[in-house]
Amino acid sequence: MTEAYIYDAVRSVRGKGRKDGSLHEVSAPHLSAAVLNALKSRNNLEGHAVEDVIWGNVTQVGEQGACLARTAVLASNLDESIPGVSINRFCASGLEAVNMAANQVRGGGGDAYIAGGVECMSRVPMGMDGGAIAVDPAIAIDNYFVPQGISADIIATEYGFTREQADALAVESQRRAKAAWDAGRFAKSVIPIEDVNGLPILDHDEYMRPQTDMQSLGGLKPSFKDMGEHMPGFDKIALMKYPHLEKINHIHHAGNSSGIVDGSAAVLIGNKEYGERMGLTPRARIKATAKIGTDPTIMLTGPVPVTEKILRETGMTINDLDLFEVNEAFASVVMRFMQAFDADPDKVNVNGGSIAMGHPLGATGAMIIGTLLDELERTDKETGLATLCIGSGMGAATIIERV
Repeated sequence: MTEAYIYDAVRSVRGKGRKDGSLHEVSAPHLSAAVLNALKSRNNLEGHAVEDVIWGNVTQVGEQGACLARTAVLASNLDESIPGVSINRFCASGLEAVNMAANQVRGGGGDAYIAGGVECMSRVPMGMDGGAIAVDPAIAIDNYFVPQGISADIIATEYGFTREQADALAVESQRRAKAAWDAGRFAKSVIPIEDVNGLPILDHDEYMRPQTDMQSLGGLKPSFKDMGEHMPGFDKIALMKYPHLEKINHIHHAGNSSGIVDGSAAVLIGNKEYGERMGLTPRARIKATAKIGTDPTIMLTGPVPVTEKILRETGMTINDLDLFEVNEAFASVVMRFMQAFDADPDKVNVNGGSIAMGHPLGATGAMIIGTLLDELERTDKETGLATLCIGSGMGAATIIERV
């Protein structure tokens, strides 16, 4: 089988996903175009330089609808001969775009692709698409649907995680993110967002709160307690499925959950011949990809079974991996991953994660691939795993190996 290599990876800075966020005036096509243009200029991608642009996006309505991938290509400086396709695997959309591109290359379906994603959460709020999984009673009731925050609290209850443990992970994520920014660890891959005159709009991850400590987090109310215990009473639905729990322990709040932000990311993937023809040097090989379906109520446990699957299929063990990027959708998701594999915390999200910097849904998977690659290079390590939990009960994972 043909090998698929990562030649480059870029991401935008992340803006607060609110109307007062710095990127609120930047539309999804233009935020996408920013990273596409960066890849083009960094790698001299002239003409029909790639087979396709595979673009992840979760809330595909309004400006993020109508095949956003193609709109983004036309908004960018890429040649109009390059098509685009939008995909949605919820929070793993950006990683799934990378995986699909890699597997197309490996299967001979083209020499090179650009893969990534975008989410403008300040402009297209989460849930605007009104998906049936949440609103169609015939589906929601049969599958014991609860919102993701309740699912995160179910994980905490099921696996014995405390509020103090979740808050400590959040404080550490903030500390690591600030240390990474201060040390310039993101400089290779992060691009600022500029206006039409080339003036900077934002040049840093705006959501970060490095002053966060245990005391400040201790004053926050659990975000999902009321919807769980009172109206509409999602705890009762959860306990119908998991009666052994007796009561849901609500430990998550805004400070130990991922931030709502705007952002985009893009990865250039191609075979060996493509790199030779374009004069590009591969940075890593995409060794394996995997996806899996999981329990749709607890929903966010996917990183564990999908990692087990990808290790089984590659004949590897958890000890063969040097670094891990586990998306910090909620603190309990990362804690469950580390518990299941007895993973060294010093190898997991070493530069902080979505709790500190934010989680632009359709882009995050591509972002963490770039972060993982940069850190493997910086520390002269070889192999890493990126994985995300996914709404409605799925998991996705990718193993990359430095060339």
